[in-house]
Amino acid sequence: MNLIPAPRGIERTGGTGPWTGEVRARTDPSLPPEGYRLAIGPDGADITGGTEAGVSWARQTLRQLLGPDAFRRAPVEGTAPEVPFAVIEDAPRFAWRGLMLDVARHFLPKDDVLRYLDLMAVHKLNVLHLHLTDDQGWRIEIGRHPRLTEVGAWRRRTRLGWGEPARWDERPHGGFYTRDDLREIVAYAAARHITVVPEIDVPGHSQAAIAAYPDLGNTDVIDTSALEVGTAWGICPNVLAPTDRVLRFYEEVLEEVLEIFPGRFVHIGGDECPKDQWRRSPVAQARIAAEGLDGEDGLQSWFIRHFDRWLTARGRRLVGWDEILEGGLAEGAAVTSWRGYAAGIAAAKAGHDVVMCPRQHVYLDHRQAPGDDEPVPLGWVRTLADVYRFEPVPPALAGTPHAARVLGAQANMWTELTESRDRVDYQLFPRLCAFAETVWSDLPPPAERDAAGLLRRMDAAHYARLDALGVAYRPPDGPRPWQRRPGIRGRVKHGPPPQE
Repeated sequence: MNLIPAPRGIERTGGTGPWTGEVRARTDPSLPPEGYRLAIGPDGADITGGTEAGVSWARQTLRQLLGPDAFRRAPVEGTAPEVPFAVIEDAPRFAWRGLMLDVARHFLPKDDVLRYLDLMAVHKLNVLHLHLTDDQGWRIEIGRHPRLTEVGAWRRRTRLGWGEPARWDERPHGGFYTRDDLREIVAYAAARHITVVPEIDVPGHSQAAIAAYPDLGNTDVIDTSALEVGTAWGICPNVLAPTDRVLRFYEEVLEEVLEIFPGRFVHIGGDECPKDQWRRSPVAQARIAAEGLDGEDGLQSWFIRHFDRWLTARGRRLVGWDEILEGGLAEGAAVTSWRGYAAGIAAAKAGHDVVMCPRQHVYLDHRQAPGDDEPVPLGWVRTLADVYRFEPVPPALAGTPHAARVLGAQANMWTELTESRDRVDYQLFPRLCAFAETVWSDLPPPAERDAAGLLRRMDAAHYARLDALGVAYRPPDGPRPWQRRPGIRGRVKHGPPPQE
């Protein structure tokens, strides 16, 4: 039936017939929470979902069966579509089926975020991880600290690609979401049974915040008043100072975050935090001594543990990038394992929940093919078939009790090199379609997966659905002329990615 993601079970009950348009839906708690049973016959469709989420996923399956025109925003003239008479029983493999969208490096307007929620729903993805703050921009309005968006949401120029000599887009870039914008995004997501996980990065990736409020930085080491919102890419040396003032500032930020985002998880980053300023800072060294910490790694862990306790006291759970393992993992924290599988394996064996998102497999900002035509090529080559062979549960956990600690997986879309919705579309699709199947469907081991069958289903039906949705995906035979970015250098990694 060319469905994506592929369902667990399909029983053909007859031929096909014209669609009557009648849908009868109910819930049955004996089914898995997101599971459903969809029965299509001459008189319409009967949907039974474990919850309303299951009903919603069944409707997405029915929508696919109605043909590409079902994905247009308004009906087109023509005869009623033919639908197959069948019974489909389905439920997801993982509870966390996510997309991380970086809106800090390049701001995406609210309507673009809402559109990506629609595209996630089509593919039965249910977690949007919004990367809201970084060195190059702060994207969430905080009432008690208005300079975070007055200053931190804007940079004076933007580096184009990588390599030397540097090239620049001299236009200022920025933007932010008001609190009501974000409430709208959360409500829009909830109506599609998607949870939004906000990320407020500490203690690294914080230059935009320090540019807005210089006393957040290590003022005993550098003149933080001279800092501006980051304009280039890479790991920035300017990190938060380990002071009570900084802790309270971010508590006030998070108090407003919790008012906007009702979900259980709050992401606090914790990644790529250079320690040089702390090594040179008398204030940081005094904190290490006073707390009896194991050096600068212990100081990073002290930051994370503070917010782990703070969030736990308010009924929430901290999740962070796998660097939060350095210096000791915070009690109760979950890990997004990005540098490979190793950190996720260690965290799961230690009794912590894990979301797998290894850069070797599901970093969708990485290039999709070798050659010079790929726009601003980055990282390793990860084709549609490569992403289809991604397995969230690594062999070291498979078949053990620790496998239950893998909540699921997410694909990560970093936007240093994707300055517009069309550029993000190109990087995400069609690979996000393959990823969606790996986290929803019961697939065989990676070496046995039918990647050719996925490509046939894409060609037979799903590209036409993406066309109807207006997605500027990468065509299977390469980028269209207007999708190329000649003259802007990327940063590629050669050879197969290491298996960590």
